[in-house]
Amino acid sequence: MRKRGAGVSQIRRQQRANDQYREIGNNFADRQMEQMKSQLQVFKSNLVEFSRKYRKSIRKDPVFRQHFQTMCSTIGVDPLASNKGFWSELLGVGDFYYELGIQIIGVCLSTRGRNGGLVELGELKRQLTKMRSGGSSAQEISDDDIIRSIKTLKPLGNGFEILPIGDRKMVRSVPRELNKDQTDILVLAQVFIDC
Repeated sequence: MRKRGAGVSQIRRQQRANDQYREIGNNFADRQMEQMKSQLQVFKSNLVEFSRKYRKSIRKDPVFRQHFQTMCSTIGVDPLASNKGFWSELLGVGDFYYELGIQIIGVCLSTRGRNGGLVELGELKRQLTKMRSGGSSAQEISDDDIIRSIKTLKPLGNGFEILPIGDRKMVRSVPRELNKDQTDILVLAQVFIDC
């Protein structure tokens, strides 16, 4: 006996089965998508509630603010991404980083004559703390706050950047990169300063 090739009815049956599988798969994917949307909505409302409950701590405590930011970035949420965004309106931290950025620019410009546009992060923090302590409602700032604020200055060009030099972090406030020789000299200078 000889095997017969696929007939028209066999092809139609196979096509109907494929269509049914596709429909079942699409229905399953739609249900999963709805469940994910529902879970994300619950998660967002819980995150909003957490943010409201701990708003003062997020704004005032730099360590808590850093932990909150780390938690958010782990799940793909950036509450500081936009000055006019939902999170910055809820928490008021977007303005904090932009205001801090303006203060960083001020300190860097005023000290550029002394340091050539390269200031150690700790020194910048001391200068900023001194500048900010004039107001009674000045928020404490951390190194992480300064680094995040400098990142908000990126749209202004490449004039502000954090550079690791040896075991220190330096803030460069001049629009040019240091070549290898300049970086090596700074590392050696740091070694002599630390001795």
